[in-house]
Formats: sequence, structure tokens, C-alpha cells
Amino acid sequence: MNKQENIIVDGTHGKPILLDAYWPTTEQAKDVVLFAHGVKCFKDWGTWWKIGEEIANAGFVFLKMNFSHNGTTPENPSEFGDLEAFGLNNYEIELDDLDSVLDWIDNQNIIPKPEINPDKIHLIGHSRGGGVAIIKAAEDTRISSLITWASVGTLDWMFKPKMIEKWKENGVHIIVNGRTKQEMPLYYQLYENFKQNEERFSTEKALNKINKPHLILQGTNDPAIPIASAELHKRWNPKATFVLIENADHVFDGRHPFTGEMLPINTKKLIHHTIDFLK
Repeated sequence: MNKQENIIVDGTHGKPILLDAYWPTTEQAKDVVLFAHGVKCFKDWGTWWKIGEEIANAGFVFLKMNFSHNGTTPENPSEFGDLEAFGLNNYEIELDDLDSVLDWIDNQNIIPKPEINPDKIHLIGHSRGGGVAIIKAAEDTRISSLITWASVGTLDWMFKPKMIEKWKENGVHIIVNGRTKQEMPLYYQLYENFKQNEERFSTEKALNKINKPHLILQGTNDPAIPIASAELHKRWNPKATFVLIENADHVFDGRHPFTGEMLPINTKKLIHHTIDFLK
């Protein structure tokens, strides 16, 4: 297995995007699978690396990225050391980050040309990253297929009237990271950016018009995202493949850190369904 970690991709918003690449040497051009994480997460979280290896070993180039404003830094890509950047993040920035990575795939010189097919790119999004991935897949012809893992139903899922009122007054909304106990700021610009692009950021409109293969994977024991969100996506895109993984939680029973070789059974099911769809 070939692996290149912490590749620096220039973003368009003043901060770099970090990228990890996994690929087996087969001397055949392999489809690309690009993974986008959710909020309060990063490319090195928990089981993502092992999932990446498993998908790559099935005959793919697997890429996982840190969004430029996810709150980590290039010096420490798995800790939230830049909470100001976290607070300044928004959906437009994340879509632009995906655009920068797609450009990198087409022009990169790290993965040997015989090993990669840049014309076949499959986009995976987890949690909030799933919502962003839906918009990107609908907009960008470079995306061949879409996979959403425990995706938010809509990108305004957290915007409640009372919260918005206080948010506007204070300029910041604080969310607590359950793992690190950090108080993480979300500046009001996130909501303003959403409202300015509300039609563009509609997952319903995106899924209504999407015309490419789509796999929806959702755990039945997810405390963060209800099954109803996945059902909405299936209703908006009836052609999508819809799979429920019984008793799986929001991260398909993965944990951080994950240093072992034996993946949880529900993570194995996630990988199986993903690879089956990709092939």
C-alpha cells in the first residue's frame, strides 16, 4: 500500500488544505474516492485511515482531506488549534476547498499517472460533509458518483429561530466538543453566508436534479442524525440506493483514537456497502 500524508493543497481562502492519499500499485488506472469529513472532525479522526486502506486495497485511489477552516493546523492536523478559523468556516469555503482538491487531482504529480484515473471521481461525505458533498456532486460534472454516510438532511438543520436571534445579537454561537471539551465558536457569518446562498445550498433542490449514482448509508442507532434525514434524501432522489445499517451509530461504531487492526462490525458493513456500490 502506498501512502502519502499531509499533502498541502493551496486553498482559495488563505489557508491550506491537507490531503492524504492511499493507493495500491497495480499498474492500472484506478478510480478516485474522495472523502470529506463533518463538523468537529478531521481526516485523521478514528477509523478513517483504516477505512481508507480498505477501500484503496479494493482497487481505488483513496483521498481524505482536511477542510481549510476545520479548526486544525498543518502543524497539528488532528487537534483543534485554530478555533478562529473554525468560527470563520462556512459552506461556501468548504465547496471551494472541494473545488481546489478536484483541481489538484487533475494536475498532481504524487500518484503515478498509470495508477490514477482522474476522470472517475467518487465523492463521499460524512455528517455535515454529506450535505456539502450533495451540493458539490450536483454542481460539478467531475464527480461521477455520490456516497453519503450519516449525512445531515439539510444544511440549515441547526438553525433554530431562538438560536438565530441570540446568535445575531452575540455574533457567535458556542458549541462544545464532547471529546475535547473545547468551546468552539461559530460566527454569525455562517448563517449569513447560508442565507445569501440559500437556493444553492438546498439539498432538496440538489438531489432533485442530480443525475448520477448515489448511495445513502445510515445507522439505525445514530444519536446525531435521525433516519428521517436519510429517508428525505431517498425521497428527493428516488434513484438513490438506500441502505440502513442496523444498530450503527453516527460514526458506525468507530472511535478516536483508533490504533487497532480489527474494525467494528458496523464499520466493516459500511466499507462492504461502499465498495460494492463503487464497483
